Amino acid sequence: MYVIKKDGTHEKWNVQKVVVAINKSAYRALVKFTPEELDAVCKEVEDTANKLQQEGIHIYEMHNIVEAALERVKPEVAKSYRDYRNYKQDFVKMLDEVYKKSQSIMYIGDKENSNTDSALVSTKRSLVFNQLNKELYQKFFMTTEELQACRDGYIYVHDMSARRDTMNCCLFDVTKVLKDGFEMGNLWYNEPKTLDVAFDVIGDIVLSAASQQYGGFTVPSVDLILEPYAEKSYAKFYERYLSMGLSPEIAAKEAHADVLVNFEQGFQGWEYKFNTVASSRGDYPFITMTFGTGTGRFAKLASITMLNVRKNGQGKKHCKKPVLFPKLVFLYDENLHGVGKESEDVFEAGISCSAKSMYPDWLSLTGEGYVSDMYKNHGAIISPMGCRAFLSPWFEKGGMTQADEEDKPVFVGRFNIGAVSLHLPMIYARAKHESRDFYDVLDYYLELIRGLHIRTYAYLGEMRASTNPLAYCEGGFYGGHLGINEKIKPLLKTATASFGITALQELQELHNSKSLVEDGQFAIEVLEHINKRIAEYKEADGNLYAIYGTPAESLCGLQVTQFRAKYGIIENVSDRAYVSNSFHCHVTEELTPIQKQDLEKRFWDLSNGGKIQYVKYPIAYNEEAIRSLIRRAMEMGFYEGVNLSLAYCDDCGHQELEMETCPACGSSNLTKIDRMNGYLSYSRVKGDTRLNEAKMAEIAERKSM
Repeated sequence: MYVIKKDGTHEKWNVQKVVVAINKSAYRALVKFTPEELDAVCKEVEDTANKLQQEGIHIYEMHNIVEAALERVKPEVAKSYRDYRNYKQDFVKMLDEVYKKSQSIMYIGDKENSNTDSALVSTKRSLVFNQLNKELYQKFFMTTEELQACRDGYIYVHDMSARRDTMNCCLFDVTKVLKDGFEMGNLWYNEPKTLDVAFDVIGDIVLSAASQQYGGFTVPSVDLILEPYAEKSYAKFYERYLSMGLSPEIAAKEAHADVLVNFEQGFQGWEYKFNTVASSRGDYPFITMTFGTGTGRFAKLASITMLNVRKNGQGKKHCKKPVLFPKLVFLYDENLHGVGKESEDVFEAGISCSAKSMYPDWLSLTGEGYVSDMYKNHGAIISPMGCRAFLSPWFEKGGMTQADEEDKPVFVGRFNIGAVSLHLPMIYARAKHESRDFYDVLDYYLELIRGLHIRTYAYLGEMRASTNPLAYCEGGFYGGHLGINEKIKPLLKTATASFGITALQELQELHNSKSLVEDGQFAIEVLEHINKRIAEYKEADGNLYAIYGTPAESLCGLQVTQFRAKYGIIENVSDRAYVSNSFHCHVTEELTPIQKQDLEKRFWDLSNGGKIQYVKYPIAYNEEAIRSLIRRAMEMGFYEGVNLSLAYCDDCGHQELEMETCPACGSSNLTKIDRMNGYLSYSRVKGDTRLNEAKMAEIAERKSM
């Protein structure tokens, strides 16, 4: 018996070629055949081929025989075999899509991610590669059901271009990497002995490690990280001034002044570096710094100086404006930052900074809710990863559950493996269109996302530590002291995977034609149902799943397009260019900041994997209003953002809120900064915007956000 190849040539039958082919397919599906399974497939293939009683069997017939045998013995490999079998035809289609996207990127640009400058050659190259990686992900990772759900718009897989390569947002343990030195890029870095060197080295660590992942990269409690290096510099300066014959009092004063200069220059250097050096992905890494709980003299000085540097801005002497990165998050403890408390001065510096630059955002450690409970009960700070993602608890001894009263939760050094979001209004519309129970349809899509997450854990677990040495080998991640050739699977047990939710406002409207302001009960019930299901999945799968209030950027417009294609234009659901972000009230609602805080509080504890609350301040730079509302938000346990629409004239330096043309010089050469979702971005720079049309339409209609 022989096989007739595609070119008509004959090749002697050899069952070993079947073994090689199906082993390759198994490897791509991240499974392995047992000897018994291999024997079963080979026997069935040979028996079926012999039953044909043909001297020659065409290759396409042989493929069908092998595929049928795999379906009976190892169905998960059958899909991988089928996909690879058709790869030539599929690759032609994929490359055509990549080519069309590359032409668009080359000549038009791309505004899917506001952190990218698609005018740059390096960014264009990265975006083209990302498109190819996205196509490969869809072809070789997703099932037919998942792909259909994604293309129709019922679910959205975030960051397809990177999910096969690496993990998502993280709380990077800079302290552990620095301790006693580390290796980076085949060079050994000694632990810094002074503050200025610490700034340089930390900057290198952050840029290098952030390039090996996607999503937010948070350096938690940066004031506490810098404090010991400031002490070392102070001691060095102090001894030098004493050796020059100065009195101890003057030496101390001069040494303190030198440390302050180091802080100012260091934070300014970070602002330059993090806003101008793009990562290997072509974007500016989404870097966040949290701070505020340090009470030592240099920890407080670090916090206050960082805030002052941000408030004063960068640029020409007469045209300074705040930068976007790093995002600053103030860790608020009522016992430290309350009226008359020892760190009220740090709080006041934060208020002054927020009034001028919108940052810092404010995270309550002592109010109500999950984040505050972890801090009050265990002294553990859950810093946000990027703009809003929060980790589920993981205990040192007990893992998902606390083993005993001594068992402590760990957050620093952990990460997320990705988010997949539900399009709730579309799921609701499908249920009604097909006369099915909404929760049954919702459960179907929750199961699809669950399956994606399970395979992602398994797939990433096969990665080697060499893919991100600072994280996996040098201690940046919890347990990250692996050898470069070891698999990272042991580290994934502490990682979270997110189920995202968007457009609760539109879901409520679709349900009973009422907004979240008018009602909201159904939206709450849906979130409660999702929480219940995810708790069941966590128990069954042993994975740390979390519910995430999705910060829809380009997604806010895509979901409208997808909804209209299936269900048309429905008033207050799909009649605008955008859908609402996560559980927020509609941006067009005429609400006071206090009303908005109260209304959104209902959803707060139902989205513990990712959330932020923000209100718009219609008054220009009013510190008293900001102070009052921030303190109120901190009592409520919020992660709170201050929203202003900042505008700066790049010709004369004039600045005010909401201007379109400079009233001082008449120039339209403005830089405008608006809140994208949980983070800030340029809504206008040099006459253009980095934001997509749907998000710009939303910004134009904002009243309460």
